[in-house]
Amino acid sequence: MYTTMHTRLDHIRPLNARAVQVSVQVVDHVTAAHFAYPTPCAGWSLHDLLSHMTAQHRGFAAAARGDGADLTRWKTGAMGPDPAARYRESAAEAVAAFAEVADREDEFTLPEFTLGMPFPAWQAIGFHLVDSAVHAWDVARTVGAPLPADLDLLDELLPLALAVPDGTNRLSAGAAFAPSLQPRDDDAVLDRILRALGRSPAWAA
Repeated sequence: MYTTMHTRLDHIRPLNARAVQVSVQVVDHVTAAHFAYPTPCAGWSLHDLLSHMTAQHRGFAAAARGDGADLTRWKTGAMGPDPAARYRESAAEAVAAFAEVADREDEFTLPEFTLGMPFPAWQAIGFHLVDSAVHAWDVARTVGAPLPADLDLLDELLPLALAVPDGTNRLSAGAAFAPSLQPRDDDAVLDRILRALGRSPAWAA
């Protein structure tokens, strides 16, 4: 489902930055009082989800710098009293690290995906884009915050979401995406993306 455009750094990087910015705008609504809220990620509280999102930014930033194999780069602890500020810092770190990538085929080691092989930069940044955008929806739905409208971004995101493997790995504990749901004829683009990644557009706490 990837297009030639999606393999170009000058295309995928700004798309990713837009998705990250959407997530930052949503997380700005979060306070420590929301930490115990359930989320669309089954079994994860909002604190669990924010911790995961923050760690992903830092891990991907490390991978862009050639240090992704260090598992400590993919860990984060308690989010602290100002989760939005901590998240914003990690998001900025990832975007800045991606901006320094020189070649689309530069290798990213992503141990949370597989230890068997590295991924080319364009594909790894695509993973990060999907993760950031869909988790932005997770947080927005959890706390009742508005999801900033970026219809062009959704159109770009759809083929990437449809390309995410839908295998048994989605059944493992802690998997970011549940098995895909059957699309409906009247689905909007966002609904198609959500169902492809195991989310029900009608989810409510």
